[in-house]
Amino acid sequence: MRYARTVVLVAGLLFISLAIFVQGVLPALLPASLEKRVTRVVRTDLGELKWLVSESSDYTALEQLGRQVYIREGCWYCHSQFIRPVNRETRRWGPVSQAGEYAYDLPHLFSTRRIGPDLTRVGLKYGDGWHYAHHWDPRLVVPESNMPAFPWLFDGPYGPFPITEDEEGNRTVERNPISERIFDYASEDTLFLTPNTEGLTFVRERGRRPVILTPNDEYTGDSVRLVVVTEELRGVVAYVQKLGMNRGKWRDLFTPQRVEVAGFTVPRSEEFIEYGQNVYERRCIGCHGVSGDGNGPAATFFEVRPRNFTFGMFKFRRTPSGTLPTDGDLLRTLTRGVRGTPMPTWHTLPEKDRLAVIQYLKYRLACDPGDPEDPDDDYCFFEEEQPPAPLYIGEPPPPSRELLARGEQLWQDVKCWQCHGDEGKGDGPSANELRDDFGFKIRPADLTTGIFRSGPAVEDIFRTMTTGMDGTPMPSFVDQVPDERDRWALSYFVISLSAYKDPLTGEPLDIPADVRARLNDPATQAPESWLAFDPRQDAAARIAEAVTNAWAERHGIMMLPVREGDDAAAGGSR
Repeated sequence: MRYARTVVLVAGLLFISLAIFVQGVLPALLPASLEKRVTRVVRTDLGELKWLVSESSDYTALEQLGRQVYIREGCWYCHSQFIRPVNRETRRWGPVSQAGEYAYDLPHLFSTRRIGPDLTRVGLKYGDGWHYAHHWDPRLVVPESNMPAFPWLFDGPYGPFPITEDEEGNRTVERNPISERIFDYASEDTLFLTPNTEGLTFVRERGRRPVILTPNDEYTGDSVRLVVVTEELRGVVAYVQKLGMNRGKWRDLFTPQRVEVAGFTVPRSEEFIEYGQNVYERRCIGCHGVSGDGNGPAATFFEVRPRNFTFGMFKFRRTPSGTLPTDGDLLRTLTRGVRGTPMPTWHTLPEKDRLAVIQYLKYRLACDPGDPEDPDDDYCFFEEEQPPAPLYIGEPPPPSRELLARGEQLWQDVKCWQCHGDEGKGDGPSANELRDDFGFKIRPADLTTGIFRSGPAVEDIFRTMTTGMDGTPMPSFVDQVPDERDRWALSYFVISLSAYKDPLTGEPLDIPADVRARLNDPATQAPESWLAFDPRQDAAARIAEAVTNAWAERHGIMMLPVREGDDAAAGGSR
């Protein structure tokens, strides 16, 4: 025991030195650490999803700042960043990690402790607002989380400040030395703020004129507390959203999230409803609120408000416009999530839990309480009405240039550009004037990113064109575009707007024209990562084929044609 302390000290120094060498020095020396090639999913001009061998991209300055904060706060200690090649991990998280994904990661943050979920594929799984709420108080969105809160990444909280009226009669935050540092009360740009039930109000931008927006009395208090976004917090969220995005639109091909459910109904069961309430309180209450009114404690952090179930209005259905969804519709939404919003995919939640929470939603939450003093004024939508039979959606026609041209013409004819803009960026002349049926401002989708809330397949777009999105300005186009083939054409054109675009930034990918032409060819098949289309291999194969054919012609030898499917292992290249 005499030399125990010395031994421990020396051993500790050795292990620290070994860790620095393994995680810092060695990765910089190994050639694999400099590998930038990855396989990524891209959408072609014809709307097809294919795997392509590409190169990963470096972090932006904001993402790099977020990575530094991530390291500083010790996030890497609990969250690993590596998907191992075992089935359970690939079905839970996504594609197996590739060396090229870590080309710009020094030091590497693989980590080994799985206290928190792996973050390798977390990019765009949740909206930015979810991450803001998660860092303010993780229990708001994940009640069983053991992650600590990170309030020091925010500016504030400040207040409480009284709610007053401005010159235009809008409810606003009282002017005082603190609020004047956050807002510009003379600005023409309005920032709408919606407090949660405790009066906490998240401010995602500075320098705009604040207006308290509570169209359905989401908050009736007379004062608010403010928490303000900081550059470090923006950086952390930007960094987390970047993770996994070097693999492109992989999530659009992720089998566990591509569930398609036909119309079915689970018989009402009081026991199931009670179990569903337990699931709801564990998983959903932080966003949708105790009563299902969409104003849970986390809702103030979101740009897109959580669904208010008490109005009995649902966007994603295979039933006609203005009708209730089937249990199958609700199960599909729960399983897939709603892309581009804080509503995540719940494909890892047991199916029994998902079906039970649907029962609770239908028979407890989807009830308009009406006059609180008149019990007879209550109206429970799923008790009083029955969802109609779901619409039949057949097989889509094969994509073609002619179909896209027809879709582009329809885009102009039915004035999709008026909301979504000429290029589909969500910046049309009416974009700033739109509100949903609940009174909240709503932005048209930026279709160039390919993040479609109803789903990424052309069948999903066709369903939306046919049924519309109840509660939003997005109507059904059945009357305007009665011909099914025309709706398919318009659907193909919509998804083609995100062709060869980065889903994170919406910017065009740097892909040569000849590679795009080969990928656009329906004969080029690249359905899996290991069958990814490799432009360099393809070019070499073409040169070899040309040399071989020239040699054969010179020697009078007839070469047999390559049979269809013989080149499948090369990702469709010849």
